[in-house]
Amino acid sequence: MALCLLGGVFVPVQGQTSGEMVDYFVQQIEGGQQVAPVQQSDKVKISRLAQRRSEVWNAWQEANRLLDEPVLPALSVQKPVVADSILLPDTLEPSAVMNYYWVQKGDAASDGGWPVFIYLHGSGPRDREWSTGLKLAQQFDDAPSRYFVPRIPNEGAYYRWWQRSKQWTWNWLLRRLMLDDSVNARRLYVFGISEGGYGSQRLASFYADYWAAAGPMAGGEPLKNAPAENCRNIGFSLLTGADDTGFYRNQLSRLVSDAFDSLQTVFTDGFKHRIELIPGRGHHIDYRPTTPWLKTFSRNPWPRHFLWEDFEMDGWHRNGFYNLAVEKRPCDSLRTRYRMDIADNRIELSVDNVHYQTVERDSVWGIELRFAKTYTPATGGALTLFLNEHLVDLSKPVTVVVNGKEVFRGKVTCRVGSMMRSLCLFYDRERIFPAEVEVRY
Repeated sequence: MALCLLGGVFVPVQGQTSGEMVDYFVQQIEGGQQVAPVQQSDKVKISRLAQRRSEVWNAWQEANRLLDEPVLPALSVQKPVVADSILLPDTLEPSAVMNYYWVQKGDAASDGGWPVFIYLHGSGPRDREWSTGLKLAQQFDDAPSRYFVPRIPNEGAYYRWWQRSKQWTWNWLLRRLMLDDSVNARRLYVFGISEGGYGSQRLASFYADYWAAAGPMAGGEPLKNAPAENCRNIGFSLLTGADDTGFYRNQLSRLVSDAFDSLQTVFTDGFKHRIELIPGRGHHIDYRPTTPWLKTFSRNPWPRHFLWEDFEMDGWHRNGFYNLAVEKRPCDSLRTRYRMDIADNRIELSVDNVHYQTVERDSVWGIELRFAKTYTPATGGALTLFLNEHLVDLSKPVTVVVNGKEVFRGKVTCRVGSMMRSLCLFYDRERIFPAEVEVRY
């Protein structure tokens, strides 16, 4: 029998031992053989969800302690700035090292733990940009806070923050931040300037289920690269100079503003945004207003309503979003849009193929500026909906409807296996889901 720390007291835990869970988690993080986390009979009573979550979380933390990988250095009032580095996998980018500053502002965390800001610098000489990033991080009015300020690993033509080697780093960083009980997992923010503005806009959309808010500056991505739909449940700020014509930044920022305005009109419960073209300014603007605005937002880990356009970024797809896991994409050659709405234990899910048609392209760089986007119902896919007590009443029957067709009706069973699978997928201590429904459509 294993013991679990609950409320400062060790209590016995039935079922799979903590050692088995640790082994499973290590195997999954390191990309080992895919195996079932627990026996199907390992059920959990609703009254014991907190206890079993604690057991699973403790095992997850122990598994991560056993990994041979970098960890974020300790910070303190006496040592508020640490410089460190992480080696990116050679299979993704040979001999690539991401140096970073890890910064603490303030003597103590606010209620709930430290908010964390990830700042991405621009495309000038990287050492100068990195140094400037540290100075800005220390000046912005957002204390108490912590900052992750990376230096881009290399330089060169079309070398970007969102490419797959850097995505590996963001996954490592998100997992490490979630592991730290002193970090407020509901207050993670990403922002950046110029090239960092492009990067943070893409990351805002791609990883929207992790952010409380995002704040690109002096950027402006084409909407195809960062679909606004994904940002329904986060705060989104985009500040660009009205006269910043380089690479059509002002024009593209205006199109992003139009998209967010339209979405907020339709979905009045979401898409909180502040998108401004700063009069009389070109590529250089006042950067100070962004983080004070971002810090007012806190993430909802379990929204009952979301939109997700599943798109590839440098060849990589996300395997899940909020409480949805993709088991089989309906069409690998197309994007997929998921819309989920939950009310009174009824889950309405629409799954559509997304079709883009470029309707305006610039004649100099070939940048796609405007698109017509249409949808057709998707078929041939499979997904898992993870559920918890914040999304549905677990004691009552649940109905799942996909594209107008009822695919499930009944009571769901809470299992440790669901908790473990969802934690492996999202790394998120807020998303240890005890139940799941598998769906084919």
